[in-house]
Order: sequence, then structure tokens, then C-alpha cells
Amino acid sequence: MLDFTGKVVVVTGGNRGIGRAIAETFARQGADLVIGGRTLEDLQQAAREISSAFGHRVLAVQVDVADIQSANAFIEKAVAEYGRVDVLINNAGVTRDKLLMRMDEMDWDIVLDTNLKGAFNCCKAVARPMLKQRGGRIINVSSVSGLAGQVGQANYSASKAGMIGLTKALAREFASRNITVNAVAPGYVPTGLTNDLPAELKESILKATPLGRMGKPEEIANAVVFLASDEAAYITGQVLAVDGGMVMM
Repeated sequence: MLDFTGKVVVVTGGNRGIGRAIAETFARQGADLVIGGRTLEDLQQAAREISSAFGHRVLAVQVDVADIQSANAFIEKAVAEYGRVDVLINNAGVTRDKLLMRMDEMDWDIVLDTNLKGAFNCCKAVARPMLKQRGGRIINVSSVSGLAGQVGQANYSASKAGMIGLTKALAREFASRNITVNAVAPGYVPTGLTNDLPAELKESILKATPLGRMGKPEEIANAVVFLASDEAAYITGQVLAVDGGMVMM
């Protein structure tokens, strides 16, 4: 069992889906949490439920990760509350799926601003406290769409591929201060982002997945928690696909 007792973990998009599973898994391993998202009421409800279930402090903070000032305030509040940030999970994400010929500029901007710029903003905000404490873990939640591309997801695939480039660049920048930066690339997991996929697309996904099923949020969470652990201290700049074998590099 991995032990995060005394560690402070920040999760964006931590109130639902994969982010909620990540937050709960860290809480189960003893971490104190900060979960961020756009809807404060939902965040507060999630924080109460996680804290009640696992007996650890959970701070809910409203944040728009696409806005640099909001991202800075988010991390500042975490440091003010706990004194440090040991782990940052960049999980917040949106989709606006359309074929390129039907995709307008707003569809592109919303997805890139939230998924990629949001990760950049939070990494930049957390860099100073992590550099000062000479240690930390950053895990970016990318996607198989960022590894292999996907029809109708030019914006989403570009944002998630960009997160992989960001991961590798920051891993090199931060390594000398004992800060590791890695990414996980989930396959298709039933969440709010995938519930509206057409039935024929879901069927094709299953056919393309050697394990023959969609993933579970907790399976993604387990990979994230491992990469944040002391046991993964010699792993940085890597992308771990948790996808049932869909994309084999």
C-alpha cells in the first residue's frame, strides 16, 4: 500500500469522473487534498463526501484553470491552507467534438485553453513552491487521443498531445530540483466526457481495445497515484497509457 500521510495533493477537476476517483484514491492512501473546479457547490459536496469517507482534510476551491490569475489564486490558497503542495494532478478537461469542417474557432479555443493552457497555468503556479521545497510530483492527465489522434477530435487530440510535450519539457526543467513530471494517457472510460459518444463509436472502441472493455476511473487513478509515489521517484518525462492495449507504442 502506498503511503501519502502528511502529503498535500491538488487535483483539478477533482469533483467528478476520473478526477473524483483520483482524489478518493489519494485520500484512501492518507493524503490531504485540494480539489478544484468551476462549480463551487459541486466541489463542496464532493469535498464533504470524500472527507467523511476517508477522514482526511479536503479543501474545495473554485478555479478556472484557463485563467492564469485564477490558477495562481488556486495554488496560493492550497499553500496558505496546508503550507506546501507535494503533488499536482492536472486533470481538468473539456471536449467539443466535431469534424474539422464543422469546428469553429470557439470550439478550438475552449478546448485548448482548458486542457492545455490550463495545465500550463497550474504547472507555472505550482513551480515556485515546489522549487522552494526542492521536491514534488506533477502528473498530467492526457489521453490516447493525444497519442494516436481521433476523428472528430482535432481540438481535443491537439490539446492532449500538447500536454505530453509539456510533460517532457518540464521533466527536463525540474529534474535538478527533485520534481518529477509524468503523464497518464487513459483509454476510453465511462465519464461525463464520454457518455454522449454514439453507440457505433463505442462499439468500434471496444473492437480496437485488446482487453475488450472500457476502463474504470479507479484504474486510471491507481496509475496516477503510483507515479506520484516515492516508489516512482526515478520515473520522469514518461507517458503511461492506461488503455487496455488500445495504443501500443
